[in-house]
Amino acid sequence: MKILAIDDQKLVLIPLEIRLKEMGYEVITETNANKGIELYDSVQPDLVIVDINMPTISGLEIVKYIREEKKSNTPIMILSGNTDDDMITQGFELGVNDYMKKPLSLTEVGLRTKRLIGAPENMDATKKYSNTIIQERCVGVVIPCYNEEERLLSKEFTDYIDQHTGYHLCFVNDGSKDNTLQVLNNLRKGREDFITVYDCEKNGGKAEAVRQGMLYMSKQEDLDYIGFLDADLSTDLADFDDLVKTIENSNYMIVSGSRISRMGANITKESARKIISMTINYIIRSILKMDFKDTQCGAKIFHKDVIDISFKDKFVTQWIFDVEIFRRVTRHYGLEKAKEILCEQPLKRWVHADGSKLSMKDSVKIVGQLGQIAWHYKGGNKK
Repeated sequence: MKILAIDDQKLVLIPLEIRLKEMGYEVITETNANKGIELYDSVQPDLVIVDINMPTISGLEIVKYIREEKKSNTPIMILSGNTDDDMITQGFELGVNDYMKKPLSLTEVGLRTKRLIGAPENMDATKKYSNTIIQERCVGVVIPCYNEEERLLSKEFTDYIDQHTGYHLCFVNDGSKDNTLQVLNNLRKGREDFITVYDCEKNGGKAEAVRQGMLYMSKQEDLDYIGFLDADLSTDLADFDDLVKTIENSNYMIVSGSRISRMGANITKESARKIISMTINYIIRSILKMDFKDTQCGAKIFHKDVIDISFKDKFVTQWIFDVEIFRRVTRHYGLEKAKEILCEQPLKRWVHADGSKLSMKDSVKIVGQLGQIAWHYKGGNKK
C-alpha cells in the first residue's frame, strides 16, 4: 500500500514517514506542492496525506486536482494547523475523507490511516509505538556550548525531540578545549534531520556563538521561529515550548523568558548573585526605557522576520548581548512599537546550574559593559 505525503515542512514529514513505514506502508514524501501533483500521477498512491497552508499552492488545490481534474476517489487525509471552519468545510465539500488538526498524535494518524485504506499484510499488530506529537509549527533552537563535556544533558535533549516533532536543535561548539565536539557529534548520530552541530574552531564567547547559530538557522526555510537556550537546561525544554506557544498565538515578534520569583514557580538563585542581578537590571531598565524585569534569561524565541535586525552585526559586549538585542529592536522600530512586539514571560522553573561560566567578577564587569552599550547605541531611533 502506497502513501503520498505532501507538506512544505520537512520536520513534519520525517516522523510521519518513519511511523507509517514502521507500520508496513510504502511512503513517498514531497515538500513541493507542484512536484507532489506530479508524483500523484506517477505513483498512483492508495492514500494522499496533504497540508493546506503551503507557499506555492494550497493543499486544497491538490484536492481539487485529484477530485475534479483526475476524477479520482483516492482517499485524502488533510493534516493542517488551519482551524478555520470555512476552510474545513471547503475541504469536505471538495471530497476529503479525513481532516486532522495539528498538533496531533502520530498514533492517531496511524489509526486513521488503517481505517481509510486498511492495514498492510506485513503489519505487526502486536507492536507498540511511542505517542509522538506532530506540532503545528517548526522551531529552531540554538544551544551554545563551551566545554560542556561533563554538563551536557544529552538524554533530556534527545528524549524531547523524539517525543515532539517540529524541533530542530543546533548545538554551537564554541571552540571547546575538552571533548564537547565529540559528545555533540555522538548526540547527533541517528537524528541528523533534527540535530545540527555547528563548529566554531576558535572560542568567540557566548554572544558570538549564539549570533552565528541564529544566522545559520535563519537560512532553514521550514522553520517558523528560532530561539536560543542554555546548554545546562537551567530553563527546561517544556518551559521553552511555553514561550513558543506564546509567540505563535500572538503578535509578539520576540518572547523572552523571565526568572521572576512567583507563587507556583521553581526559581532558585544564589543570594549574592541575586543582589547584583537586581542592581544590573535597574541600570538596564534605564538604558532600554522599558520595564524589563530580567533581560539576561538564556531562553528567548524570535520570529524569523527580526533575526537579521537582532543578529546581523557583531555584538559590542560578551555577556549582555541580550540588552543589545532589545536596544537594536528599539532603534529599528521605535520605542512604542518595540514595546508592542517584545514580551517578557515568567518561567515556571529556573535553577542555577553548578559550573556556570559567569563568575562574580564577571558580574561586576557587566556594569562597565552596560556603559559600552549606552555609548554605542546612543543615537536616536533608526526606523
